[in-house]
Amino acid sequence: MMIKQETVANILNKIEENWPLSAEKCSPAVLRIHRIHDYHQQDLITILDKYDLQRADFGVLAALRRQGKACCLTPTELYRSMLFSSGGLTKVLSRITTLGLIERIDNPEDKRSKLVKLTERGKVLIDEIIQKLHNHEQEAISVLTEQEQHQLNELLTKLLSTRE
Repeated sequence: MMIKQETVANILNKIEENWPLSAEKCSPAVLRIHRIHDYHQQDLITILDKYDLQRADFGVLAALRRQGKACCLTPTELYRSMLFSSGGLTKVLSRITTLGLIERIDNPEDKRSKLVKLTERGKVLIDEIIQKLHNHEQEAISVLTEQEQHQLNELLTKLLSTRE
């Protein structure tokens, strides 16, 4: 469980009072995005703990699941398609292979390499996990109207477009 942290509003007040030079350039929205991200990550970790999985495991399974029927990628393609980066992808692949969630198969285009493929067990598991995660997300965002959710999505898309 996440320890109750100081509110962003209180942090902003303290910056204003005690660090005026920082307050001039500080973006309250960015601080709030960071805090929301922390809460979302904690929700994800709570869900994954019930399955004895790590965040990187989830990232691999979700990236493979998005690939359509084949659910298969080269390790390089997999790394590029993950939402979060994983420093030790080989170690992650080894762990979830042992769990029977993925398998390594011969690459017909390059005999020197192996493809990473989601197993049926992995597909069933990631489908279950993603449903729980989406339920948490829907609950969290339900404080906003549909119009506000749309507006927020548009604004965040605009912010991301400068980086992606």
